[in-house]
Amino acid sequence: MTELRADVLIVGGGLGGVAAALAALRAGRSVLLTEQYAWLGGQLTSQAVPPDEHSWVEQFGVTASYRALRDGIRDYYRAYYPLAGPARAMRYLNPGGGHVSRLCHEPRVAVAVIEALLAPYRSNRLLRVLLGSVPVAAATDGDRVTAVTVRRADGELVTLSAPFVLDATETGELLPLTGTEFVTGFESQAQTGEPSAPAVADPTNMQAFSVCFAVDHVDGEHTIERPAEYAKWRDYQPSFWGGPLLSWQTPNPRTLEISTRSFTPNPDDEPWLVEADQRHNPGDGNLWTFRRIAARRNFTAGAYASDICLVNWPMIDYFETPLIGAADPAAVERAARELSFSVLYWLQTEAPRPDGGTGWRGLRLRGDVTGGADGLAMAPYIRESRRIRAEYTVVEQDLSLAVRGDKGAVSHADAIGVGMYRIDLHPSTGGDHYVDIGSCPFEIPLGALIPQRMENLLPAGKNIGTTHITNGSHRLHPVEWNIGEVAGALAGFCLDRGTSPRAVRNSPALLADFQTRLAADGVELHWPDISGY
Repeated sequence: MTELRADVLIVGGGLGGVAAALAALRAGRSVLLTEQYAWLGGQLTSQAVPPDEHSWVEQFGVTASYRALRDGIRDYYRAYYPLAGPARAMRYLNPGGGHVSRLCHEPRVAVAVIEALLAPYRSNRLLRVLLGSVPVAAATDGDRVTAVTVRRADGELVTLSAPFVLDATETGELLPLTGTEFVTGFESQAQTGEPSAPAVADPTNMQAFSVCFAVDHVDGEHTIERPAEYAKWRDYQPSFWGGPLLSWQTPNPRTLEISTRSFTPNPDDEPWLVEADQRHNPGDGNLWTFRRIAARRNFTAGAYASDICLVNWPMIDYFETPLIGAADPAAVERAARELSFSVLYWLQTEAPRPDGGTGWRGLRLRGDVTGGADGLAMAPYIRESRRIRAEYTVVEQDLSLAVRGDKGAVSHADAIGVGMYRIDLHPSTGGDHYVDIGSCPFEIPLGALIPQRMENLLPAGKNIGTTHITNGSHRLHPVEWNIGEVAGALAGFCLDRGTSPRAVRNSPALLADFQTRLAADGVELHWPDISGY
């Protein structure tokens, strides 16, 4: 069996894993980085989800390295894409003109920028990346992880070891493998005191996950083969939905009232004028422009035959069965992919059109954009992970706008970053509706990254000490990046000082030194005086 060793082992190459690697590498440490899929970047790339970000992202509220990633994406378009004059003149270029975010773009561009950020460290051999690698076993000695075994795509087993091990997987895969204490699903109100928590905990009640896909709309017949389960999904009416899942009439996440969404392929809009600001408008009224990742009018005439629309909509949320803990996770993912194909087939054949007709047969699946072998996204979009039992667990009353009001979110002495997003929970496997609650701009406490027992394992993504509810505000792109960056920096800091993450949090002098290092690296620890939404 092949054995590899480095200063820091990062299992999972999503946004948190990439940020963790960059931070540890900047600290001069050698890194092993594994990833299941062919692309690094997780929700931004293999899962095909353009950034979900807060309203002040262009001014403050993200780390300097996350801003460098965003700037790199825009620079890549300016360097290599035939931008039209109005788009090229935009200081804050939004290639897709999507309404969900000020930066909607094609996944491959983010892949290219991430590879460029990592390239120097690959060349000097500080970084080794193992793609197509899945963790299958781990070894521990008391409260320490001593090794992790991954299976490569060709079946080869590789044993990886390092003084610090970071779990940056999408579902917290290392937690059960290492015996690290964790929670899943909904905690009870008695456990957390959260106003929105249920009376009884349910570890199997988890947010829906989704398999996204991209489409454009061109002349011709592009209808896919009718999915085997299409009739089931066409007729499916969740008990809490108010009608068929496959419909333009869907609940408003914030009010739960039924609202009618529109769908207009290739509108003759001016995408450079789109103001994506979820304080004022969630942007999901027209589903075509909601998560549009390429607006044809942002490019020179004829460069794009059509806009490219990323489908991450309510009707592709799969909440029939939990993915985490499933006896056969691959079967659960296949079922979710069948739902996504059914939504596409409905769009092409039966979806009501404004002109009274049905279906858009010119909708063309763009698997070349998302990288998936079956035409959908390469990886499922995971909203909720296993979560460590942490020294500090972030709860709803720490940051809920309804609870905190003008006091703002709780201030943490051990702040190691900031985030902002509404507490946004999609329908869950327990039959719960949306939970969508206003949030205050919040600080991320170091205590949420420290397991109650394990000494050298750190979470580096959605697996930190949040609850089912507060995960809804901590799962988005810039917060995941911030968490990963801090985890990587903390591993490097501990190696430099010969100390442990727990000691850093609980020693005022060490904590102050670590926070000073983070600030010097461009990690914002506090917000200016602003209000949430």
